Amino acid sequence: MHKFANPARFMRIAKKIVPWSFSLGFICLAIGLYGGLFVAPEDEEMGEAGRIMYVHIPASYMAMAGYIAMGISSVMSVVWKHPLADLTARACAPVGAVFTCLALFTGSLWGKPMWGTYWEWDGRMTSVLFLLFLYLGYMAVWNAMEDRTRAAKIASIVAIVGVINVFVIKFSVEWWYSLHQPASIITSEGSKITMDILWPVLVMIIAYKLFFITIVLWRTQSLIMERKSEKLEGRISALREKGYY
Repeated sequence: MHKFANPARFMRIAKKIVPWSFSLGFICLAIGLYGGLFVAPEDEEMGEAGRIMYVHIPASYMAMAGYIAMGISSVMSVVWKHPLADLTARACAPVGAVFTCLALFTGSLWGKPMWGTYWEWDGRMTSVLFLLFLYLGYMAVWNAMEDRTRAAKIASIVAIVGVINVFVIKFSVEWWYSLHQPASIITSEGSKITMDILWPVLVMIIAYKLFFITIVLWRTQSLIMERKSEKLEGRISALREKGYY
């Protein structure tokens, strides 16, 4: 990962990846939605309302995957002092928060016809809502503190500790009573979903991943430029104080 530590090298690589990740993501999104809405059979228990799974499940997956990516970047920032790690974590936060909002929104729409309520304070729903608060708290730390070095340290601690909640989300249906069904896509016995329903879900997950990569790379590039601008302004201010500018 150290070869990406140089901002200029990272910018060059990112500019090459972004067009491909965006294009492939759009193609996968179109294929996944078409497969889920028009090709996959109607769910025997949930009927047509079950088709929201093709948006909800990938969003839930990326809500957790996005936070793990943010946590890993924070570890790299704290332990290995990777110069771009904190910027990558910052770039992940709003994207992961959007996926979390999408998961909560589509989950409530799915829950109404299935459970008779938009919201139930069961373990998984509550822990996903807490995940959203972790995302928002992480971003709030960065926005509230002018000292970027101190903000990076505190935000990294928030991100790393918050990874625990991802495991809570994962195992909440096994630890507590939940309206959600246990894991069915990835289990020790293999997938419990038939392939005609499974493949659109997997394609949508790939699409969401590609969009996540695209937006994170975009935002990281933007944050690199912002950091350069802040350093330049700091140097100009120092010169002005000394009367050289």
